[in-house]
Amino acid sequence: MNIETNKIAGAVFGTLLFVVGVNVIASGVFAPKKPAIPGYDLPAPEETAAGGGEGAAAAKSEPLPVLLAKADPAKGQAAAKKCQACHSFEKGGPNKVGPGLYGVVGRPVASHEGFNYSGALKAKGGNWTYEELDKFIANPKKDVPGTLMAFAGVAKGEERADILAYMRTLSDSPVAFPAAQ
Repeated sequence: MNIETNKIAGAVFGTLLFVVGVNVIASGVFAPKKPAIPGYDLPAPEETAAGGGEGAAAAKSEPLPVLLAKADPAKGQAAAKKCQACHSFEKGGPNKVGPGLYGVVGRPVASHEGFNYSGALKAKGGNWTYEELDKFIANPKKDVPGTLMAFAGVAKGEERADILAYMRTLSDSPVAFPAAQ
């Protein structure tokens, strides 16, 4: 009986030794290359990537009424697809993670029936004008600190204007764009 136990123990230890050896060899052959600086390189902001010259500053300072005058609702509908994960756009559409957006322009802030808004958005008050929606879409967390909206925002003014032009079509009585001066 003693010899059988020794054979079994030897087989177990031999197997373990083989597994450890294969692991050491595999670690050497398939060792991952570690980067000098951990993480990912992010692209530079558009102003920097475009040279940050006067053209970028001029495009950024263009007033909303001018952008709205050139806005394309069809492009806005395409750009608003990223919003459809959380919002519905059809009349009488259901609330999702966010409230339905049909008829939002001119509507009081935090007033869509059946949606539980954050305290920060309830405290904002006022109505959703094109200017207010533009600021909110640009950076929700900056415009209304404490909002639960997790969307990072739309950086390009032209894209926001297109979205606002599309949102204008989502109403039984569309609110006129502000006049360009």
